[in-house]
Amino acid sequence: MPGFAAHVDNQTMETKWLEDFVSLADTRSFSRSAQLRHVTQPAFSRRIQALEAWAGTDLVDRSSYPTRLTPAGETMYSQSLEILQSLQSTRAMLRGHTSVGQDVIEFAVPHTLAFTFFPAWVSSLREKFGPIKSRLIALNVHDAVLRLVEGSCDLLVTYHHDSQPFQLDPNRYEMVSLGQEVLAPFSRANATGQPEFSLPGRAGQPLPYLGYAPGAYLGRMVDLILKNSSTAIHLDRVYETDMAEGLKAMALEGHGIAFLPLSAVNNELRAKKLVRADNHLETTMDVRVYRERPALKTASKSHVQALWNYLQSQADGMGKAGGRPGG
Repeated sequence: MPGFAAHVDNQTMETKWLEDFVSLADTRSFSRSAQLRHVTQPAFSRRIQALEAWAGTDLVDRSSYPTRLTPAGETMYSQSLEILQSLQSTRAMLRGHTSVGQDVIEFAVPHTLAFTFFPAWVSSLREKFGPIKSRLIALNVHDAVLRLVEGSCDLLVTYHHDSQPFQLDPNRYEMVSLGQEVLAPFSRANATGQPEFSLPGRAGQPLPYLGYAPGAYLGRMVDLILKNSSTAIHLDRVYETDMAEGLKAMALEGHGIAFLPLSAVNNELRAKKLVRADNHLETTMDVRVYRERPALKTASKSHVQALWNYLQSQADGMGKAGGRPGG
């Protein structure tokens, strides 16, 4: 959040340090947080140290792995969330002085869902709920969640898996499940319709693997799939990127195996351009929408409330049947 600084005891505390610290508290990893914050690890570490110097105490226990917060750090974490939220609420109030855009619903959405799930979902909303004006903010998963915490969006649409929970206070935020998404390995189909690359591969001949960049949420999901596999999987990482669409493009060119959300490859599966590289390796994630509870907001949009009421009624009607977005 540029442009804001607090001056205490002749030291300057920048809000980006608070954002860095919140990231570190969430990931418990200096290297992962540095990647998510788009800075080098040494620069990220210096910013955390600068915050500790400003606070006058250690906030991080560096003797443990994964990284843990000290008791002072736990206090700083909760206060940082409140400070960032307060600043964003103030900005929201200032923006509320103008009526421009008050009927636009702002969504923070991870890149992959922005490409695969979101367009079809909005089309469904317009058919069943009615016309909506929307603004899409496409980010990585961590930054999309941070947008909600900062008050910089109306709704957050994101993945959820119990192995990678978000530290969102249920007393402050509420959630509606929109469906489920399957993550599985895919390969280009050969002339006979079979995968060009079939898992598990062999130790002496690992299969070319198209992977997510370090720190990517879907990459952590793939790591979970491989860790839980009952069979040894032999892969050779030949390419990586943050985005599933980039991996899909490489898989379609025959460069290797990519783990992709099912909603991202429905058209390619129907056209028999991509096929499953294994029929058992997969994991299922929820797709959820979150918002800050209205009672805690200084102002709310009637359009957001109406949409939320509709989504809740849809989820209640779906019950436990579930469903796959975009499928």
